[in-house]
Amino acid sequence: MPHNRGMAKSVFILGMILAASGLISPPLALACGLAFGLTMSHPYPAGARKYTRVLLQVSVVALGFGMNLHQVLRAGSSGFLYTALSITATLLVGTAVGAMLSVGRVPSFLISSGTAICGGSAIAAVGPITKATDDEMAVSLGTIFVLNSAALLAFPPIGSALHLTQEQFGLWAALAIHDTSSVVGATAKYGAVALAVGTTVKLARALWIVPLSLGAAAVKRSRSKIRWPWFILFFLLAAVANSYLPMPFAIYPRLAGLGRTGLTVTLFLIGSGLSLSTLRQVGFRPLLQGILLWIAVSVSTLQLIRIGWIRL
Repeated sequence: MPHNRGMAKSVFILGMILAASGLISPPLALACGLAFGLTMSHPYPAGARKYTRVLLQVSVVALGFGMNLHQVLRAGSSGFLYTALSITATLLVGTAVGAMLSVGRVPSFLISSGTAICGGSAIAAVGPITKATDDEMAVSLGTIFVLNSAALLAFPPIGSALHLTQEQFGLWAALAIHDTSSVVGATAKYGAVALAVGTTVKLARALWIVPLSLGAAAVKRSRSKIRWPWFILFFLLAAVANSYLPMPFAIYPRLAGLGRTGLTVTLFLIGSGLSLSTLRQVGFRPLLQGILLWIAVSVSTLQLIRIGWIRL
């Protein structure tokens, strides 16, 4: 109805303004977006999906102006071995769980890839290579999306309850939360050190999209174009500028602040895209595969971090 659509537009725009105002935290922005998506019809679904990805990448690059290059390199190099081992283990376990639950091979691989590396970005990269249908892409992205939203809300309270240090929490978030946006949102709430660790380790993890895509293309003998995560390079360049090219008038901190604001708006947009129809479309078995795999990754990495086997 026109009346209901007009109200949905007004509430959506109000939510965007609130998210950009700096008055609410990233997790609260996500919660507001979820409340909107589950109760109202989205007035701009196609536009929101299109610009969410762009805004996320721009925000991550802007956050680089608040990072020290030495800290970035230290976190990235220290997490390399853990990332390689955890990605391999996650893909193997995900494949086994998917087979046990009779989930189709393609959506099972997509869900496992999204859990192993960086959520929707990994699925978007390998989906065309595996010749995934629109329905298989939607189911896989929906599964990751639901769990990604839950992780952003659940991880900070769990970290506080377990008295994790900021370095421990940042590393755990980077290894166990699906998308970069939620890693940054959760760690930003936990603290500045957690944000630096989580962001750099997660972005280093995202680089594994390239070998995963090449491997999938070799197996499938596909010539589909690989989507390179170029925004990671610009994040590193921003960290270089912040470390070695001083600027007057506190320009870099202002840019980093804009990045945090952009991230908050991004999380509202992500939450607003989750609807009841999306939940119904995902179905029980793919969602259960995603839940079981996510729990396995979260619990195992948390335990290894707490006993000191995984650390920076």
